[in-house]
Amino acid sequence: MELLSQFTLLRPNSVAEAIAARAGKSGARFLAGGTDLLPNMRHGLVQPDTLIDLGGIAELRGITHDGQSLRIGAGTTLEQLANDPLLRDTPALVEAALAIAGPTHRAVGTIGGNLCLDTRCQFYNQSDAWREANNFCMKLAGDTCRVAPKSDRCYAAFSGDLAPALMVHRAVAEIAGPSGVRHSPLAEIYADDGIAYLTLAPEEMLVAVRVPLVAGLRSGYQKIRIRGAIDFPLAGVAVALRVENNQLHDLRIAATGAESRPLLINGLDALCGIPLDDALVQLDKLLRKQVAPMETSITPAAYRRRVLPVLARRVISRLIAASAE
Repeated sequence: MELLSQFTLLRPNSVAEAIAARAGKSGARFLAGGTDLLPNMRHGLVQPDTLIDLGGIAELRGITHDGQSLRIGAGTTLEQLANDPLLRDTPALVEAALAIAGPTHRAVGTIGGNLCLDTRCQFYNQSDAWREANNFCMKLAGDTCRVAPKSDRCYAAFSGDLAPALMVHRAVAEIAGPSGVRHSPLAEIYADDGIAYLTLAPEEMLVAVRVPLVAGLRSGYQKIRIRGAIDFPLAGVAVALRVENNQLHDLRIAATGAESRPLLINGLDALCGIPLDDALVQLDKLLRKQVAPMETSITPAAYRRRVLPVLARRVISRLIAASAE
């Protein structure tokens, strides 16, 4: 087993202390559950000289309900998210949380950690010896993207499960930094770049997400992966919708595992209010046009591109069936 590099561990007691601890430290990283960061450190993928442990910050944990929205602290564990009765009206979040890794990971892994998950690629997520033998890659120590050698950017894929589920519920990110707190649609904290995949400034941190509650909205999440547990998604789809007279209304779809950021699908308004069969045919075309997986995993990109519409149709069919009960 590879050893961790040397680092200084800081344990702030508040969000303000955490942000102050991060100031001016280019080699520092925030540490939440550590289920992704620590394995990456062991593989030599990241070598921070300072870890800022957020586990002691009580204001980052918990789920509250004000009647119109949920506020979910970034330090809330995935296990808590999956079991909190306040999430009965946002089932996509529960399904996404339960799809992440295994029970022991969910007991310590956090919402903020999954939302800020590092991008992944079969050429990057390897041992240091493997990467050195292959002359490294653009994401670390190299100058070429092994997925797209002629490209000037990295195509490592985002593989968090919670982001698409939150995006279809139009979640808003609460972000703290040296200048105070700001709010942003969750979809806007991501960039289509495997290296610079977050738009957060280096000294900013995700504090919470706010989820508006919409009466009659149904949601769900489904993904494919190599094994039935533990694995990151090869592709995942979240759907939120309302059903009236067997027609789709207020349809929202987001995908993960296919590109360098979780992707909200555009043009779905045109599918609302038309016969369901016609809507599903057009949905296939929209997904194939907007989502373009690359060879970042052990499965062919063409397979992942074909399976995304299948997942979307499965979730939509399940939600429609549930609405008829």
